Amino acid sequence: MPKSASPAAPLLAPVPSTAAVLAALKPGQRYAQPRPPGSGDAWWLADLAQRSGKLIAVLTADPLDAQRLADEIPLFAPGLRVRQLPDWETLPYDSFSPHQDLISERLQTLNTLMQGGLDILTVPVTTALYRLPPPAFLAAYTFSFRQGDRLDEAALRAQLTLANYSHVTQVTAPGEFCVRGSLIDLFPMGSAVPYRLDLFDDEIESIRAFDVDSQRSLYPVREVHLLPGREFPMDEDSRARFRARFREVFEGDPSRALPYRDIGNGIAFAGVEYYLPLFFDETATLFDYLPAGSLLATLGEIDEAVQRFAADTASRYAFLKSDRERPVLPPSELFLDNENLHARLKQFARLALNGGPHPDFLAAADVAVARRADDPLARLRALVSAAPPRVLLCADSAGRRETLAQMLAEHGLPPDCQPGSVAEFLQGGQAFGLAVAPLAAGFTVPAAGLALITESDLYPGHAAGRRTGRREQERASNVQAMVRDLAELRPGDPVVHAQYGIGRYKGLVNMDMGEGEMEFLHLEYAGGSTLYVPVSQLHVIARYSGADPEAAPLHQLGSGQWDKARRKAAKQVRDTAAELLDLYAKRAARQGYTFKLPLADYQAFAEGFGFEETPDQAAAIEAVIGDMTSGRPMDRLVCGDVGFGKTEVALRAAFLAVANNKQVALLCPTTLLAEQHAQTFADRFADWPVRVVELSRFRSSKEVAAAIQGINDGTIDIVIGTHKILSKDVRFKRLGLVIIDEEHRFGVRQKEALKALRAEVDVLTLTATPIPRTLGMSLEGIRDFSVIATAPQKRLAIKTFVRREDGSTIREALLRELKRGGQAYFLHNEVETIHNRRAKLEELVPEARIAVAHGQMPERELEQVMKGFYQQRYNVLLCTTIIETGIDVPSANTIVIHRADRFGLAQLHQLRGRVGRSHHQAYAYLLTPGEDAMTPNAKKRLEAIQAMEELGSGFYLAMHDLEIRGTGEILGEAQSGNIQEVGFSMYNDMLNEAVRALKAGEEPDLDAPFSAGCEVNLHAPALLPADYCPDVHARLAIYKRLSHATGEDDLIAIQEELIDRFGKLPEAARALIATHRLRLAAEPLGIQKIDASDAGALIQFKPNPNVEPMRIIELVQKQRHIKLAGQDRLRIEAKTPDLPARVDAVRAVLRALA
Repeated sequence: MPKSASPAAPLLAPVPSTAAVLAALKPGQRYAQPRPPGSGDAWWLADLAQRSGKLIAVLTADPLDAQRLADEIPLFAPGLRVRQLPDWETLPYDSFSPHQDLISERLQTLNTLMQGGLDILTVPVTTALYRLPPPAFLAAYTFSFRQGDRLDEAALRAQLTLANYSHVTQVTAPGEFCVRGSLIDLFPMGSAVPYRLDLFDDEIESIRAFDVDSQRSLYPVREVHLLPGREFPMDEDSRARFRARFREVFEGDPSRALPYRDIGNGIAFAGVEYYLPLFFDETATLFDYLPAGSLLATLGEIDEAVQRFAADTASRYAFLKSDRERPVLPPSELFLDNENLHARLKQFARLALNGGPHPDFLAAADVAVARRADDPLARLRALVSAAPPRVLLCADSAGRRETLAQMLAEHGLPPDCQPGSVAEFLQGGQAFGLAVAPLAAGFTVPAAGLALITESDLYPGHAAGRRTGRREQERASNVQAMVRDLAELRPGDPVVHAQYGIGRYKGLVNMDMGEGEMEFLHLEYAGGSTLYVPVSQLHVIARYSGADPEAAPLHQLGSGQWDKARRKAAKQVRDTAAELLDLYAKRAARQGYTFKLPLADYQAFAEGFGFEETPDQAAAIEAVIGDMTSGRPMDRLVCGDVGFGKTEVALRAAFLAVANNKQVALLCPTTLLAEQHAQTFADRFADWPVRVVELSRFRSSKEVAAAIQGINDGTIDIVIGTHKILSKDVRFKRLGLVIIDEEHRFGVRQKEALKALRAEVDVLTLTATPIPRTLGMSLEGIRDFSVIATAPQKRLAIKTFVRREDGSTIREALLRELKRGGQAYFLHNEVETIHNRRAKLEELVPEARIAVAHGQMPERELEQVMKGFYQQRYNVLLCTTIIETGIDVPSANTIVIHRADRFGLAQLHQLRGRVGRSHHQAYAYLLTPGEDAMTPNAKKRLEAIQAMEELGSGFYLAMHDLEIRGTGEILGEAQSGNIQEVGFSMYNDMLNEAVRALKAGEEPDLDAPFSAGCEVNLHAPALLPADYCPDVHARLAIYKRLSHATGEDDLIAIQEELIDRFGKLPEAARALIATHRLRLAAEPLGIQKIDASDAGALIQFKPNPNVEPMRIIELVQKQRHIKLAGQDRLRIEAKTPDLPARVDAVRAVLRALA
């Protein structure tokens, strides 16, 4: 292998033992060494690679270590070429295929290995056990194009099809291509972006990369490399070889086996990867791709990991080997066993890193922050002052670096420098630096006189957890902010201004008022009058929802109209608030059951959940458990999108109830959903002494009778069923919790019947799209409310297409899914014509195995069909809306909806949510009869659902619904009138204020919500400049979040996000954040306005501020430069030409007043 791209002068300080270790490494021998602590192993491997000039393949026992090393080694030695060979992330013999992106990355890595373009390869040892296609296969199917090459389009199509690329109408994922006239779009495997080839006759005129989402060209490139589309060939010869080998290996009639039939039809079925040896005469392993003379390093207890993997595989094989429809190959054909692995390892020089203290590395010093001590940073201060070693503090991101720098400066320990990288710090001479280098754990290198400290060393137990699930939305979602969110605001939308009423938003404008550029919201009122609102004061603005946006009642500025409407609404609000409080009081007075939380058992049960909880999910679970243990009857609505883990919330609540010897009733709208929940609950409670039964049409009358008997005498703990549970003969003996799933499907009558079951029962309601009445009740605080808006990791948004119905669209939609081995739903909501549709589909897509399901079929038959679909005997389910609620088939990732214009928003959202439940890209095709045949409202609905592709959009869709229909006043007789006058969110604010005042025993100040917070003017531009954050919607959303920040933590989080997304903060953005810091400090004191210029500052108080008069008098007496100016103002006389000094001067006064 050629000498690697390591720089001539190694950047790292050399590790003393490296030379001796390299000399001792001999092919065929294992040389054991202690493993360096923390991330020291990455440092040492980087040093070994630079000094040896050979490829080092690192096999790790823990898959996370492989990813960690691939991330960390480039931080220490940016010149090294490091890659990880990712795992398929499927279980052995799984019946679905790895994600296209993973296959793409694997092929890219193997190809780079063959070209000799790597210095370090990291691989989880279990991944290294899988047999791979031989290097000759990769070489034969890899080709490249350059600008100016001649290209024969027909030959290219043939070549791409051979290499397993699929032809589509729009390229969205690796392994796809599309030919449109002289343009050819290609998404090569292993590439981050797709390319567009422009042909002039048969010559390639240009090659440009383009963006998948916008389909717009990005930049030109000279040449493109194409790797094969899969890890196996699918040409005629290979398929014939597969079938011949299949007949040799498996006994019995091959035509009954799915793999045999599908490969014959040219379909790469899901899980085809586990039949890899049948495609080749001879398979290879990872070791065949490593250049001769490579070094192997093993990290951790690899033997244990291999044995565990072998045991798992053997047990899965034993379980599946007798399946005639899908026979499986023995493990020895697919994986290396322990002996074979060691035989392969013997071909190379091998360094084993395990246990023991390493002579050249020390663990990181203890520098934990003692939050309650006088000097929280005492340990870090001691380490820095005891130099050597020099100390480098490593932050996880640029935003965190700013926050840490701020924290260190406040405690008088500012870093001497902020280098751009670890290497830059090594070359400098400063004693204490702060850099962005996301390491897992710190360590010390005595030879280099260097100590690396990470955030997890500063805050043990905090940062470590934060790095494992790096999510964009780290914090639980704030519901109020969602309601008020202005990100969706379009010019022409109505908004409510607290002092001036309802106007139309016309866009953002920049104006210079004599103190530099400022940004304003431009609002237009009735009669064409204009109002400009500075962006630092967006807390006075809310979206208007309450009637059709087109017909919003605009107010005239200065006409007194708005005051009248406000007063009227305010009076009504006072009455509503009193009724609400009465309702609260009744609920609080009713003693519910106080559940006890058995911690050890609960944790054991929670561990049965095989996924990491999302922040919102954890918050919802915590809230439900808090409600149940509080002693008041729970009435909570959990609103979470389809597949976001609402069921887990229900399971935990049910466990708590059963642990306290209470019965649980779970009510579902459909039999199918009941069946599925019964399965889930039975699985999770399998190891616990809990009896779960199902009451539904799928059960015989004898079973139902026995179940009802058990419920009434209390021997059954959990009952799951449809509205049969509400029938007269069911009388629970010790009911403690009612869970209602998919709440929007039940009528008010059914819900009231449920409440009547037991007034003191805890009620938990789950839904993805609440109906407006429920949503209104939750937002008004009549019911408690949790939103789960964070998606589980690895989930992709569902791509939604609205198309005119035609045969080619349907064929492409279904084939795209079948080709990747998945399943599809075809929704046809007319039982009379469903069989005609089946005949048409069979004609269109002969490859499909179609099953029909609708609500008028006999139960047993319906159950057979659903089970068959779940077990993948059928790959297209032609059905009615019977599937709308809750059936969960992870391998079904396409849904085609016939006459989508006839469905409501919530229903479309529910239907679309049946797909996209695994980490495959899912597609929803909404077929319509064409523009002219649809009503305007149907068009609006389809636009809304297409726009709301993001995960977690169910809640927003319900908000849209609430805006299209209006909610009405929930308790009063007068439906919607006053809400329409002031808008829903303003009404809400008024209501909350009135409830708060009545609770505190005061008469509500009906103008309070309108005397908006504190106004801060620093006489300096305070905005996000357009060249810093170019997207108007993003700017608006950030302005709005800033104005709704409730504390310093919120501001820090927004500041970190800004730095990570857009780079270092410009002066104007700093001023904007400073404005909000002052606003947060001033509002609790009852300050109305702060006006600070370079000559001095003025602080104006509201009529009755929360400041003791003595404080003000003391302040004026002690500090000469502060004077009273009239009865409600303080003047600070100080010359402060620069902004930070001005802000500090005002903050000092606010501190003294607090």
